[in-house]
Amino acid sequence: MKAGQQGRISSLVSPYLAPKNQSERFAFIAEWYDPNASLLRRYELLFYPVDGSVEMHDVKNRRTFLKRTKYEDLRLEDLFIGNKVNVFSRQLVLIDYGDQYTARQLGSRKEKTLALIKPDAVSKAGEIIEMINKSGFTITKLRMMTLTRKEAADFHADHHSRPFYNELIQFLTSGPVIAMEILRDDAISEWKRLLGPANSGLARSDAPGSIRALFGTDGIRNAAHGPDTFASAAREMELFFPSSGGCGPANTAKFTNCTCCIIKPHAISEGMLGKILITIRDACFEMSAIQMFNMDRANVEEFYEVYKGVVSEYNDMVTELCSGPCVAIEIQQSNPTKTFREFCGPADPAETTRKSSLGNSWGTNTRVSVGTRVLQRKTQILFLYIWLFSEHFLGERYVQAARFCSRGILKMTMLGS
Repeated sequence: MKAGQQGRISSLVSPYLAPKNQSERFAFIAEWYDPNASLLRRYELLFYPVDGSVEMHDVKNRRTFLKRTKYEDLRLEDLFIGNKVNVFSRQLVLIDYGDQYTARQLGSRKEKTLALIKPDAVSKAGEIIEMINKSGFTITKLRMMTLTRKEAADFHADHHSRPFYNELIQFLTSGPVIAMEILRDDAISEWKRLLGPANSGLARSDAPGSIRALFGTDGIRNAAHGPDTFASAAREMELFFPSSGGCGPANTAKFTNCTCCIIKPHAISEGMLGKILITIRDACFEMSAIQMFNMDRANVEEFYEVYKGVVSEYNDMVTELCSGPCVAIEIQQSNPTKTFREFCGPADPAETTRKSSLGNSWGTNTRVSVGTRVLQRKTQILFLYIWLFSEHFLGERYVQAARFCSRGILKMTMLGS
């Protein structure tokens, strides 16, 4: 946002943004898309860390939209520019700081950088993500993908004259990679510190607790990558997560003999992602595609349409799934729909008798961390697959067909038994 625009917004909302002495509070400018009016509505969002309360004001109409109310599902670490937060089922995009105090306190050192898990360490993605979360990073984007030789060459253009260049390109294209956008104070330098020296042998002696020491083999097969500078971070993130809205490198979904697992927002926000990935892998399920995404309420209601009026938890189910980022995983195994559903356990963790089930391990009350239990029919699995993994190359005609299919209007089979 340009300085002039920020100034105009600040002048509009200044009556609400004056510092308050009774408690610290942080101010943000947020946008919400109103589907009924097809309009972007702009609000100021105030967050009070002392009691976790929020307050909202309509910028255009200069009036209170939500009086100060305690809201436990919003945390201070969720508040950064570009993030999507859910406040009472309304998904808001934070587009700017609301005052200079907030910008100074929360924005001065916040950085985003690329974290790339290389082909040799994809099987250890759970452990690496666990280390990322424990080091204070927030994962804001995540996607498993494969690189073509040209994409790998573009990514490592600065190594073109090095003697190991061809080996490096061959290695990077030898299997899937997992690209992540991660955020924290001083993210670039802190991620490099967590990675350790580029040569894994040196890392084992100089930084034995680093990612490359634990999971790398040598100077090329060294588990993960991180850019050195702001400029290289911006360039590399643009390659994997284009700001133009393009899809970037190809995803890895196979669409055969598979089912879809959704790790729900509460599990992501509570730092469970790495542990859940480890648990799934150790149960001998292959994770052939992974992607982080956000769902708005309209899409969640459509996805859960079969449960409306049937289960008493319907509204809670909808609110949970659109409350923050989810992670979708394509699961491979013989008869994966049946075996993985059994592995997840009942929808309510209290009902399970198996200590090894995912629901028992990571669910709380009815907030089961992993969402395959909601995928009761092939048609819903098909709908989710096309919507998440295929829309950019199957085209709108097939996406619409999948939506009809999810409502029982069409019968389509695609995903094996």
